[in-house]
Amino acid sequence: MIYHVVPRTDWTTATGQAYAPASLAEEGFVHCSPDEATTLAVVNAFYRDAPRPLLVLALDEARLTARVEWEAAAPAPPPGAAGDTLFPHVFGALDRDAVDHVLEVLFDEEGRASELRTTG
Repeated sequence: MIYHVVPRTDWTTATGQAYAPASLAEEGFVHCSPDEATTLAVVNAFYRDAPRPLLVLALDEARLTARVEWEAAAPAPPPGAAGDTLFPHVFGALDRDAVDHVLEVLFDEEGRASELRTTG
């Protein structure tokens, strides 16, 4: 599995078979994380002010039709992620058929992402 963070409203209002976040048009790929712990680090580093609730799409890499490349973070991985962590970048829209399950980000009393919970 690889993991992609998305505000619930973005995921539920998107139409069509594939989901294309803004990063695809802006950077040419969709940012993903290699595991749940790194996903929490990413949320804490880059999604502190994002609209909540936040969801995490658990994607089956084999079911994605777009190319996936594992690359080092530039300039560095977020705090809490190992320095040698490689991140999966998806060079195309995310196929809804590739979503294995959806998780919700839970936050602690200090507002930090603390765990991922399976959604109903």
